[in-house]
Amino acid sequence: MKILKTPASRFENLPDYPFQSNFCEMAEGLRMHYLDEGDGPIVLLLHGEPSWSFLYRKMIPIFKDAGFRVIAPDLIGFGKSDKPSETSDYSFQNHIDWLKQLIFKLGLKDINLFCQDWGGLTGLRIAAEEAQLFSRIVVSNTFLPMSGLKANEAFRNWRDFSQKVPEFPVSTILQKATVSELSKEILAAYDAPFPDETFKSGARIFPALVPFEGEDPHNALPACDAAWEVLKKWTKPLLTLFGDSDPIMKGGDKYFQLAVPGAKGQEHREIKGGGHFIQEDAGEELAKLMIAFIQKN
Repeated sequence: MKILKTPASRFENLPDYPFQSNFCEMAEGLRMHYLDEGDGPIVLLLHGEPSWSFLYRKMIPIFKDAGFRVIAPDLIGFGKSDKPSETSDYSFQNHIDWLKQLIFKLGLKDINLFCQDWGGLTGLRIAAEEAQLFSRIVVSNTFLPMSGLKANEAFRNWRDFSQKVPEFPVSTILQKATVSELSKEILAAYDAPFPDETFKSGARIFPALVPFEGEDPHNALPACDAAWEVLKKWTKPLLTLFGDSDPIMKGGDKYFQLAVPGAKGQEHREIKGGGHFIQEDAGEELAKLMIAFIQKN
């Protein structure tokens, strides 16, 4: 495995990102970057594609000020984490295993999970597989695949684009899936982890790793189905906070509300003006709603 490391100079003077860097050494010789801010109960913030922990810069101070310890990792291939150079180095299971290594090495327990995009695909599977470590879940603009589910046209178009476009336009993708207008400095921060196309293998391949019926390149659906069996009996509190302006994920919140027992009676919200990357559009609101959810439960 050839491992690429983004030069630290690419991350200088990031707007509203004053956080201390931490690195976890993985078994494969990889380093996963994570933020570890504050003291108290654990809030685990999991990002997706093609973002990184910068996405949570609006939420972290609110959790910290409210007395929580925030852990926000960069998935392998993203942010300040190491980046295997080949798309074949990445699989759904590899991302699960890498995140579990971080959780186990940090000794995290009684976790309050916030997951969006691929943060849900990874986080919900890990919560189901290591249920004893998780206390509450907040699901935002994400889903967990299952047998029988086929890709809709919007996702197929996105997947085809990601695999065929000559230059993978990271910041453009973020802006197109966000309602609010992002400044040049913020767009540059999303591009920062990727000096050139060789660094983008993890970002580029992610859409092709999502398993669907008849399209499951690494046989991930059985593990997803097993996770759903746990989630359909999950009585710990689960809250949905979905944006009203996310065409791909819109409506997914209703499935969680019906399928997961722990979602019953919770104050689920559809966030007005919230795009797919809802942390950009409504980060402060999300953090405050999650804190209220934790305090209520």
